[in-house]
Amino acid sequence: MVTIKEYIAPKTIEEAYELLIARKNNLILGGCGFIKIGSRNINTAIDLCNLSLDYIVENEEEILIGADTTLRQLEINNIIKNHCGGAISQGVSYIVGVQFRNMARVGASVFSRYGFSDLLPSLLVLDAKVRLYKGGVMDLKDFLEKKYEKDILLEVILPKKDGIAVYDCLRKSSGDLPIINGAMFKGNNCEYVIAIGSRPQRAKLAEKSMEALEYGASIDKVADMVVDELHFGTNMRGSREYREEMCKVLIKRMHDKVGGYHDR
Repeated sequence: MVTIKEYIAPKTIEEAYELLIARKNNLILGGCGFIKIGSRNINTAIDLCNLSLDYIVENEEEILIGADTTLRQLEINNIIKNHCGGAISQGVSYIVGVQFRNMARVGASVFSRYGFSDLLPSLLVLDAKVRLYKGGVMDLKDFLEKKYEKDILLEVILPKKDGIAVYDCLRKSSGDLPIINGAMFKGNNCEYVIAIGSRPQRAKLAEKSMEALEYGASIDKVADMVVDELHFGTNMRGSREYREEMCKVLIKRMHDKVGGYHDR
């Protein structure tokens, strides 16, 4: 059961931050999609709906995604759909249903660093950055490894890149959480970026493995390297051994989709 003592929708980001740090159990609300998973008491629930953080805009160098943007907007927005093959739009399209994606927010999905996130792998391979109110701008991969601190995510920054990215996953049924997922980017100069998530830990780059792929290692060898490089675990959706084998399948499948090849 979730109980909320007070609800406030501040008019400024400064006010929102002051409310957030005022008490330990004050909380920023996102779309509240997973708030009922646990039982908690929230003193002050802070809604960012009045802060104009609902946007997807592009300039010559970047695409900016406001923290209050919904996952449904990511799915259907033409800027996102046309960016590097539409991997971000493809990834979020797997999440539950349209009604849920109309509520779930980008900021909550990223800041919560869910291990099962269908959004994080695609953002990672596209070199996304995050802009925090206090923490400033940092690479998403660094943010995911950073110790939790109270802050407010303002926007996600996507640098424009030349290449194609794909998202892929394995799940028991449509709308279920992924057993394992991942994304791969191939640049126009044949550089590769690989991220695997739902291990069941949060998404992470396989940096040694993607470097080996760039230097001509076979995709079969690279798939084995990814399993050795990243840690896999067991939960109710799958065992460590199963995830390791399915990770190899995802790696080869994504490699084919971005225009690669592997030994038959």
